[in-house]
Amino acid sequence: MELITHLIDFILHIDKHLVEIVNDYQTWTYLILFLIIFVETGVVVMPFLPGDSLLFAAGMLAAQPNDLNVWLMIFILLVAAVSGDSLNYAIGKHFGMRLTRFKLFGKQVVKDEQIAKTHSFYEKYGSKTIVIARFVPIVRTLAPFVGGIGRMNYGTFITYNVVGAVLWVGGITLAGYFLGNIPIIRDNFSKVVLIIIFISILPIIFELIKEKIKTKKGVQ
Repeated sequence: MELITHLIDFILHIDKHLVEIVNDYQTWTYLILFLIIFVETGVVVMPFLPGDSLLFAAGMLAAQPNDLNVWLMIFILLVAAVSGDSLNYAIGKHFGMRLTRFKLFGKQVVKDEQIAKTHSFYEKYGSKTIVIARFVPIVRTLAPFVGGIGRMNYGTFITYNVVGAVLWVGGITLAGYFLGNIPIIRDNFSKVVLIIIFISILPIIFELIKEKIKTKKGVQ
């Protein structure tokens, strides 16, 4: 429970935590950010790590007077996102559904319904799921894994992987870089994070609503 509390605090106040990281580790900050994005996208049992909010906060931080360069940061995070998805694809291809039974603190980390929802994304969007999923928490981590299970052609996968990474990392990091210093955003960052999270899970909410409507119609 304490771990969850710390994680929530880190996500909601990630701007302040990143400032502390920069002050303590200077240029090693690049490596820390790389590892967070790599693990969040590359390890199927780690879908709860920050993604969108981290990129926005990193861009916001790069706009401050420090040694961080936003273009170098984007390049490093692009490498993390592409290699993370590639690792996740390989894990899904070679280990498949066995890993979905992994438990943390006695609870199944990757739930069957999450896998099912990711499958529904593939049914609706096909290979473009790899791009779209970049902007949807949890699905972002599961999409390459499920793609590996389904033996998606790797050439197709890596193409959409790179396109999705460029749009996700480049778009959100630059948004933080150019918008993060606006006073109303800078002074209400925890609320901005909640808005980012809410917007990013809207596709899942819409899918759930549509599923319930279909189920009700089927019952009638």
